[in-house]
Amino acid sequence: MLKTPTELLSDLGEAVRVRRVAQNWSQAEAARRAGMGRATWQRLEITGQATTENLVNAAIALRCEEGLAGLFPAPLPNSMDELLKQQKQAASASKTRRRVAPKEKASAKPKPKGANEW
Repeated sequence: MLKTPTELLSDLGEAVRVRRVAQNWSQAEAARRAGMGRATWQRLEITGQATTENLVNAAIALRCEEGLAGLFPAPLPNSMDELLKQQKQAASASKTRRRVAPKEKASAKPKPKGANEW
């Protein structure tokens, strides 16, 4: 069943409250850690309403920031051609990340033993 925006916000606020309580923090402590006022934190828990910035700060304070990236996943391919194209792009990106930087050339003159660099 699809939820209304109000229901989604309410669920979000409840999840924030549950996470805060699990940390054994008061609302004031959680708000301080997130860099917002206690009334703002309280509104977030009760209604789920907050600015995007406050929501991100709350997620960071509650150590949930990695979940934010999953809010808007890449769209699924509409055809087999699109799927193959995505796979090819992912493989190409993976190869690029695996490339190792070239080794630095050894200096032409070895330093004498006991020489200090200042």
